[in-house]
Amino acid sequence: MAVYKHLFFDLDHTLWDFDSNAKETLTEIYSLFELENKNVSPFDTFYRHYLHHNEILWAKYHNGVITSEELKWKRMWRTLLEFKIGDEKLAKDMSAAFLDILPTKRILFPHTIEILDYLAEKNYQLHLITNGFEKTQWSKLNNSGLGKYFTHVITSEASNSLKPKKEIFEYAMSKANATLSESIMLGDNLEADVQGAMNAGMDTVFVNHIDATTSLKPTYTIKHLKELENIF
Repeated sequence: MAVYKHLFFDLDHTLWDFDSNAKETLTEIYSLFELENKNVSPFDTFYRHYLHHNEILWAKYHNGVITSEELKWKRMWRTLLEFKIGDEKLAKDMSAAFLDILPTKRILFPHTIEILDYLAEKNYQLHLITNGFEKTQWSKLNNSGLGKYFTHVITSEASNSLKPKKEIFEYAMSKANATLSESIMLGDNLEADVQGAMNAGMDTVFVNHIDATTSLKPTYTIKHLKELENIF
């Protein structure tokens, strides 16, 4: 059995509950910009359109088709177009407010703090590999109280790479001065986290919060973070 020293976590959807935090933030945006008065209603329809366009644009960003700046405002722009509103300034203002408010949210998955305390007490070196934006991710970490647990935080911006490319995992291990055999990646995303880490030769923990099915064969699969106590 491998003896791990370096645990590389994903942040969004693994530890930090992105969906819950994003919905809270969009609820505030909806009110702040008085979107109901602009015939953007009901909120649930606005939210559904946002999720749809956000997913499409993130995929384009991952594949190098659009820049991070385009992703940030065009998800709002495309959502507004669903309501026949072609207001670029409004979309950019909403995007700026979203990126200001979102990282202040603090909803974590169950057992997040408990399991990080457990791993830290056992002297594991904990790190993050995230495709999120540098400023935003650090703000999330500091506001949620997670920052103190991690020795190295590797973002796509800082590493000039993106999961699932193997280069970001190699960069992270280099920064942490970690060897492949003592490293393991923990994340929820099958393509970015699991397949990406496997491409780099790393062992993996698939954090399967949503009970997804897959033909991939991660080293371990868990359904909630508390189960990490059975592995480490």
